[in-house]
Amino acid sequence: MTAMSDIAGLVADARSAIEAADTTEAIRHVAATVSGKKSPLSEASRALGSMDPESKKELGRQLHEARTTVEELLESKRTEIRFTELSAEMAASRLDLTEYVPGSVAGPDQRGHLHLVSQTRDALEDVFIGMGFDVAEGPEIETDWFNFGALNIPPAHPARGMWDTFYLDLGEPETTLLRTHTSPVQIHLMERAVLEGTLPIHSVMPGRCYRRDTPDARHLAVFHQIEGLVVDRGITFADLAGTIETFTSAYFGPDIHSRLRPAYFPFTEPSAEFEVTCAICKGEGCRTCSQTGWIELGGCGMVDPAVFASVGIDSDEWTGFAFGFGIDRCAQMRHQIADMRALIENDIRFLRQF
Repeated sequence: MTAMSDIAGLVADARSAIEAADTTEAIRHVAATVSGKKSPLSEASRALGSMDPESKKELGRQLHEARTTVEELLESKRTEIRFTELSAEMAASRLDLTEYVPGSVAGPDQRGHLHLVSQTRDALEDVFIGMGFDVAEGPEIETDWFNFGALNIPPAHPARGMWDTFYLDLGEPETTLLRTHTSPVQIHLMERAVLEGTLPIHSVMPGRCYRRDTPDARHLAVFHQIEGLVVDRGITFADLAGTIETFTSAYFGPDIHSRLRPAYFPFTEPSAEFEVTCAICKGEGCRTCSQTGWIELGGCGMVDPAVFASVGIDSDEWTGFAFGFGIDRCAQMRHQIADMRALIENDIRFLRQF
């Protein structure tokens, strides 16, 4: 036959060769054979130059359609082969993360679990949710205003000595720091409630805090805290005391109780520190409680009117209380851990007990 006498046959031969290819290398070889410079289709195209114009026009159209068909078949086959080879490669390199190799460090009986502090946070949230609170969170990097100013602790106020602070140099015009307590979240909540008209507030705010403390049996430089805030009409100090006692018995058990002692905090007035019966010695006195039988858990008090004023809440209409205490301290008391530093030493023998 001549170079253009059987275009349909050329396409059929190309189709058969393409379908037979099953690897990237094979389809590359087939492409050169059926559409390359030395392929029958290319030779047929070159032969058009010697034909009369009328025949050239019709056969040129047929050759163009044939080449388009062949190129589409090639691209479809390339895609199919790439998918097949990639699937095979992924299957070959797949890791079975559930496989247990005898003698390995981690087996079915040694799966990881939540750290004791995380477990304690979840348990505390459950207790307060059961008491009618919701849970809120806030940023760990705060401005000086949220961490101190809005909480009635202006610059150069002596109370700033109560918090040994990590300040940050972020190039911001306003002073930034790692929050020293979760109280800034209270300011965020009250501002949002005023803006959106969603007062009253009944929330707890768990989170991580930072102070330049020297670690000891009861203190860590990076610790976890949970705060509570209630803003409503007719709230009194008696509501605060009842909330603290209800929480203490619900979380630590009916044999553990709370007591309040007068204290000073810039953002509450009146203020108190609340203590719970030492769970380690059951009130008898030990090293952890400094022989007093009580462990200080946190601070509390009625929200100072100056704090309400900083967020635009009318203290003649609304009153409220706030409290805050350490999640790490709760874990220590509930599980009778004599030294809080055990929580950050990553001793697997200790962590496995919880």
